Amino acid sequence: MPIMAARLYHDGKLVRDIGPEEAIPEECADGDFFWLGLYEPTKTELAGIAKRFGLHPLAVDDALKANQLPKVEAYGDQLFVIARTANLDSDTIQPGETAFFLGPHFFVSVRHGSARTHTDVRARLETLPAKLAHGPDYVLHAVIDFIVDGYFPVIDAIEDRMLVVEESVMDTPLDADEIRHLYAQRHEIIRFQRLAGMMKEVAGRLAADNDLPNIDDAVRPFFRDVFDHVQRAEFRLTGLRDIAASVIETNGMLEQQRQGVITRQLAAWAAILAVPTAIAGIYGMNFEFMPELGWTLGYPFALGLIFGVSGLLFWRFKSIGWL
Repeated sequence: MPIMAARLYHDGKLVRDIGPEEAIPEECADGDFFWLGLYEPTKTELAGIAKRFGLHPLAVDDALKANQLPKVEAYGDQLFVIARTANLDSDTIQPGETAFFLGPHFFVSVRHGSARTHTDVRARLETLPAKLAHGPDYVLHAVIDFIVDGYFPVIDAIEDRMLVVEESVMDTPLDADEIRHLYAQRHEIIRFQRLAGMMKEVAGRLAADNDLPNIDDAVRPFFRDVFDHVQRAEFRLTGLRDIAASVIETNGMLEQQRQGVITRQLAAWAAILAVPTAIAGIYGMNFEFMPELGWTLGYPFALGLIFGVSGLLFWRFKSIGWL
């Protein structure tokens, strides 16, 4: 059984751990609740937990699929929540999924994909019995807040890379591989932003929907705080998406500007070289009667004309910035 944690609490204080082979007690006293953490359980493994707590079969199926979008659903006196995690693997954002079952006396999490365990959250809450005494709804807030806080290191890493690319593009144009990579990165950001938007809806509903079971009014302000965190993450992702788009646009504009400079330089040199070509071409024709063929200074005059006109053109193009 992939149970990462199984603990019984009373009034916010740890009573005891429940062993892997130990049956979870059927009865709960007032102030008691169970906290079970599962990691990628099989259908058979989750079936026993579902039977013990009476979990709705549709929610159990969603928790097993590990490809659901963030959502909040009520099944009688139980609440089912799906949150999406994020982990940066090289340049790819790897999403994970964590499903939560919330009842009057239990909190069950089913984690898929995410490498970040809830051990630190659990340890921190156990030092705050007054907070933990709120029950499973406060645990739900703490874990979702932990998941959302995990978005920011991913955003920071992407932002640092984007800023480096943004600075370098002013000096060195991006090659084809770098442009393809930037487009792929922008696609990852858009996908991440979409998930963040859905997580904001989840936090907003947990904070505002009074009809959801097992969410006390005293805990709702904490979910509003989570809502603010997700909103900040979504805002930063919007900025990253704009940076990626501006880098691509700036690179295109700079490339066009560089091509324009090269085109002007080629045109200027072509105009300069056209002068000796034209003069040499005229006097290179095999006609007997041409002006100045018998003139002693004809050859120096032709050379002077070539260098003079070419020098005048060079000065003109240099003065207007074409050379």
